[in-house]
Amino acid sequence: MLGRIAAAYEADPERRRELRQEILLAVWRALPRHRGEAPLRAFIARVAHNRAVTHVAREAAEPRRQPLDESAPSGAPDPHESFEARHMQERLARAVRALPLSLRQPALLTLEGFSPAEIGPMLGLNANAVSIRLTRAKAALREALDPEDRR
Repeated sequence: MLGRIAAAYEADPERRRELRQEILLAVWRALPRHRGEAPLRAFIARVAHNRAVTHVAREAAEPRRQPLDESAPSGAPDPHESFEARHMQERLARAVRALPLSLRQPALLTLEGFSPAEIGPMLGLNANAVSIRLTRAKAALREALDPEDRR
């Protein structure tokens, strides 16, 4: 879960590793504050997302370098299909990272398996507000991935 959260906030593999380490340290330091009011998994996800937001804010002033190839060759038998799948994954990752934080956080937490009712307390929102943000995030991703398919 923590690796996926880091990947959603940082494209550069080196910075992603740094962020993952920052997240692990933040979670370790925050564990004594967990009082059992929320499931441990939700508490960890909240700490991880908060650390990622802080990381993004801190890194915003620095110029970002985008690597030409973010993944190692897969060795798949059909290079064309492998390229297409990797290209789509990269487009999706860029689109998710481009979402405003208010939409990115509920979307990522949903992908981690949390329900709107569970996400609400993590973000200080009610479940309806989370559902609205999820709808907006889906629309923004649909637009970013297929701008000609305006529904």
